[in-house]
Order: sequence, then structure tokens, then C-alpha cells
Amino acid sequence: MPDKRTHRGPHPDDRTLFAPEAWPRLQEAVNDPSWLLARGYASVSASKVVGDRYALDQRQRIAVTRCACSEEARRHRDRSRVDLGQVAAQVLWIDGYNLPTSIEAALAGGIILEARDGCFRDMASVHGTWRKVDETVPAFEIVGQFLAALGVSRAVWYLDSPVSNSGRLKTMLRKTAAKHGWSWDVELVPNPDRILSHDRSIGGDCRQRHS
Repeated sequence: MPDKRTHRGPHPDDRTLFAPEAWPRLQEAVNDPSWLLARGYASVSASKVVGDRYALDQRQRIAVTRCACSEEARRHRDRSRVDLGQVAAQVLWIDGYNLPTSIEAALAGGIILEARDGCFRDMASVHGTWRKVDETVPAFEIVGQFLAALGVSRAVWYLDSPVSNSGRLKTMLRKTAAKHGWSWDVELVPNPDRILSHDRSIGGDCRQRHS
């Protein structure tokens, strides 16, 4: 049956699963996989052990996994952060699915997590097929206006070519940039993470930055 959802908003159970009274237990649960990860446990194993111990729902387990990280990983990510003042006149490299998806989720009232490493992550995901939602174009507009205000000289968006409809997303990004005169390049690649993790220019998955 085709997916006809028009938002990347909250799951029907999120109001209960992530209610304020659940926060202390979830915050405590994040500490355990972080400890296990630091001792060499795989993320999947750590998630199961901690999820079982705290009797977490599947979505709560996903949230805890996305918020947890070892202390070494946290320090490394903190050292890798770039101040906003450093991006003026620079080229910014962007994960073309992660960034707009997080903004779409936020605009639709979805869950946004503040992780242990100071990054913000959503509960949405793209599995094999991308679809446009009501918040897609507004998300592009928000990103573009923000980058323009920072004085970024050019943005390069990397999209996962194996994901269905990546070509359609590429066209939408280019049209948005042309409409506003923003200097954006959009590239379809097999694995954006590999490119972004090795690139030496400023950028990456900028949905995950505090500042």
C-alpha cells in the first residue's frame, strides 16, 4: 500500500512515550549504552541490553541509541565542531537527506532529541524511498536563509543515489536555489557519509550542531 503521509511528524504514541515524566528514565538509560560503547560493545547489543533493562518501547530504544555515545566519541565530536563565525565565505558540505529531514520533523511537531554529544537528532528516517512532505520546501527555505545570513559562499548537497526519488529531490533543491540566487551544488553519490567524513572543507551533517 503506498505511503500517503504528508508530514514527518510525531508517531501517535510519542505523546506518551516521550512525555515529560518519561524523561528522567530515558536520560538515565542513555548513560548505560554510553558506558557499554566505551567498553567495546556493539551499538545493537548495547541497545538490546539497556532496552530490556529499562523495559523500553521500540521507539524509546531508538531514541536512546541515537542519544548515546562513548566519552571518547563525545570528545572527538566536540573537537570537530566549527563555530558559525568560521563559515563565512566558505564552502559548506551537507548531508542532503539528514539535514532537511530533521527540519521537516521539527516543523511537523516531531520528536527532536538533544543527544549526549550536544547534537540534535530526529526520529524520522528515509528507508529506500524519499517522499516530499508539506514541510519539505519550507525546510529548504530555512536552510537557505540561514546559510545566506552566515555568508556561506557555496553549499554542496550530497544525496544517496541508491534512495529512490533522489533525482526528484535534486531537482527541487536546484529550483529552490535558483529562485533565491543561492549558490548550491547537488550531487548524487553512493555513500555521502564516506565523502563527508573525509572531506577537509567546512561542513558535514550540520543538522547535528548546537551553535
